[in-house]
Amino acid sequence: MKIEITGRNYTVSEHLKEVTEQKLKKLDKYFAHDNTVARVCFKQEASSRTTEIMLDYAGKFVRATATGDNFYDNIDIVLPKIEGQIRKHRTRFDQSSKVSAYKEQAVFFEEKPVKQGKVVKEKSFALKPMTVDEAIEEMELLDHAFYVFLDAKTQTVQVLYKRNDGDLGLIEPQI
Repeated sequence: MKIEITGRNYTVSEHLKEVTEQKLKKLDKYFAHDNTVARVCFKQEASSRTTEIMLDYAGKFVRATATGDNFYDNIDIVLPKIEGQIRKHRTRFDQSSKVSAYKEQAVFFEEKPVKQGKVVKEKSFALKPMTVDEAIEEMELLDHAFYVFLDAKTQTVQVLYKRNDGDLGLIEPQI
């Protein structure tokens, strides 16, 4: 597993890097392929510290975050979360990696400090055709509030989102 460690408003110490890499190596047992990438981001804010881990495995993303007083405790909190997600979706990961190999990698851009009301992060990714049910599963894997996908039937871009009442909504554009 390749591990990328970054810090936002924080300089990551060598000891923290070593501890993080050592603990993330325990997740290797879930991945047979060497193309797994773990991105770890340590963010220091005014009164809190947030640790975010995102795993990229064969085109699938699993993400978990923890916020607390120090980064070492956050690692111990976030690892069981991400390990639970991996176990939950492990058979789905294995099946999808056998069916189609991961072809394109998402392109990430660094966040840029800008004035309020401006775009602060840009991200581009390839859309693959999928059903609404598959999009729901992907959104749950990412633990996001929305998911953009290409509908397999209509070949249009659609947006799936979580509503405040816990249900899901689907935006279908008309051209």
